Amino acid sequence: MGKEHAMAERSLAKKLWYDAIRVVARLTGVCLFRIRVFGRENWPTEGGGLVCPNHQSFLDPLLVGLTCERRLNFLARGSLFKFLPFRLLISSLDAIPVEREKSGLAGLKETLKRLKRGELVLIFPEGTRTSDGELQPLKGGFIPMARRGGVPIIPVAVDGAFDAWPRTAKFPRRSVIHIRIAPPISAQMIQDLSDEELLEELERRLEAAFSAIRVTRQRA
Repeated sequence: MGKEHAMAERSLAKKLWYDAIRVVARLTGVCLFRIRVFGRENWPTEGGGLVCPNHQSFLDPLLVGLTCERRLNFLARGSLFKFLPFRLLISSLDAIPVEREKSGLAGLKETLKRLKRGELVLIFPEGTRTSDGELQPLKGGFIPMARRGGVPIIPVAVDGAFDAWPRTAKFPRRSVIHIRIAPPISAQMIQDLSDEELLEELERRLEAAFSAIRVTRQRA
């Protein structure tokens, strides 16, 4: 029922537009970035989930989204909506605006709404893009969403996106990008762990997936 309700929330045009963007992203990913994906079996086939990748570049939401057969929602800081062309794009993909300067309450409410109707929502627990390509310390802003939403957390490691589009570059360039979807942290485990333990568990799974990618890249 949750899945049917979520499907009913969007028009056919929006669904087709999202599918078209995903096809273009996949073709671009293969041609420009020789993208490699591991752990697709860890994507939940139904129900809500909080998707938590590390953050290497502007490409990350699209890169993670193209690895999943289900629609992926994502949070975007309010300032990204100020540039008209980009605002039109991310609005057409139902991005959830988050005002960092304010309480961010509206973004939290909308996120919980989508989680509870059985959708996947992407949030970057590091808070901002890395400056050196390495993992950054995680922030706990995702924890209330996961607890109140009653959904699993899906850790996702991305590597190579920093090489493709670092913070200092104006445009992306060719690179090899690897993405690994790690085993989810169940909703029950989230409730059983303290905030500190949950933060450590997510960090541990991201580090393990990231390290596995680095080993794979070294062998290639």
